[in-house]
This record gives sequence, structure tokens and C-alpha cells, in this order.
Amino acid sequence: MMLVDSHCHLNYEGLKHDVDAVVERARRAGVGTFLSINTKLREYEEITALVERFPDVFGTVGIHPHEAENETGIGAQSLIERTHHPKIVGIGETGLDYFYDNAPRDLQKTSFLEHIAAARETGLPLIVHTRDAEADTYEIMTQELEKGPFKAVIHCFTGSQPFMKQMVDLGFYISLSGIVTFKKAADLQETAKLVPDDRLLVETDSPFLAPVPYRGKTCEPAFVEKTARFVADLREVDFDRLATQTTDNFFRLFSKAERPQGGGAV
Repeated sequence: MMLVDSHCHLNYEGLKHDVDAVVERARRAGVGTFLSINTKLREYEEITALVERFPDVFGTVGIHPHEAENETGIGAQSLIERTHHPKIVGIGETGLDYFYDNAPRDLQKTSFLEHIAAARETGLPLIVHTRDAEADTYEIMTQELEKGPFKAVIHCFTGSQPFMKQMVDLGFYISLSGIVTFKKAADLQETAKLVPDDRLLVETDSPFLAPVPYRGKTCEPAFVEKTARFVADLREVDFDRLATQTTDNFFRLFSKAERPQGGGAV
């Protein structure tokens, strides 16, 4: 049985200096595919180096909303050009973060729109970060869908139940991180029960947000197994079934990623 860590940051501090061991530990935990997310265009070469080094690691190209002020003037075409690499399979992460407001909101929106345009033109899925910005995220994504279809996943979902339903109704996917295992995440746990089977992904967002029982430690892709088991129990389904569903969903959404033969044993 194979799992996919649909969102990790293998080039970040806490993982990159021991990345061979990090990847091997995850493989032993049943992780057969990793998606390492680009958050700064100036670090894109780090992502391509990783995907070229490991056959089971894929990457994305994008600018995190926190970086929207630091990497201005980068349009859709710059993103599109970087998707020509055979193992760059998604656009992002991008979106809106009104919790930290590390970049002006108008620049976040401008960057978000350029990423959506790149996703629409390439057909690659958009990886969306949204925090305290549900209304604007929904408005932008709804308006942009009117211009033409694109695929997307709301990563590290912590939003409201109505927002989850809005995103699913628009055709998008929902990815759950270790946050769903936290004791204070009761509302999110109730929402997690309602995500349609064919729209659910799991992730670590490592090196952040380690699930229980590793909370407080540096998170790594191996820990996605704990999150997946928790979600399976939450949804009252067999773990193998949830692993299969989330893996199938990943490769349906990230259709450019090559699915490995066989898979890791969980």
C-alpha cells in the first residue's frame, strides 16, 4: 500500500541537510511519492535539483503569498517556462494569507491571478494557500473559472465547512495536514469527515505542523502515515482504503506525475 505526501518542502531547513535519510525514512513508512513545493522563484533550482536526484520526488513552481512583495513582476509566462521540466507537475504554492499579511494584499492578489493564468494555460493543478481569506479566495477562483477551467487543491486545509463545500463544488480538492490530528481541531475534524472520497489528499507541509504524536518536532514526510491513519479513523474507513483513495486522487489531479510501479508497504 502506498501513500503520497502531496505537499512538503524538502529544500527547507530541518530537512535539506539530511534529505537522503528523510526520504528513506518516508519510503519505509510507505510513502511512494513526494511533492516538494516551490515557494520562492529564486529557489526553483533547488526544487529541480531534488526532483532530478530522487525518482519518487516531483516538484512545483510558484511564489508563496508571503513572498509576493519580494518577487514582484513575475508573470504567468515566467511560471509557464519553468513547467517545461518533466518533473515539475504543479503551479504554486500561491494564494492569499491575511493572517500574517507579510505582503500587501493587492500584491498577493496580483500574484495569485498570474499563477491561475499559468495553471489554466498549462493544465497543471494550482496549489492554493489560503488563511483568513476565504471570501476573497472564493471570489477570485469563481471569477477566474468563468474565464476558463483550471484544476486546484486547497492545501493544508483549515477553513470552515462552508468554504470546503464551496471549493468542492467548484471542482477542487482538499488536502489535510497534521493539523487535523490536534486536540483543538474539533471543527476541522468534523469538516474532514465530509470531504468527498474523490477529492481528498493528505500531506505533511513538512518541516512544519508535525501530527500527533510528533507535535513539536520537526515534521517530515514519513509522518503523513500518522495523519492518514487518523483521518481514516475519523472517517470510519479502513486505512488501506484511505491510502488507496488519496493516492489515486493525487495522480488524478497531478496527472503529469508518473505513478510508480508497485508501492511502499505500510
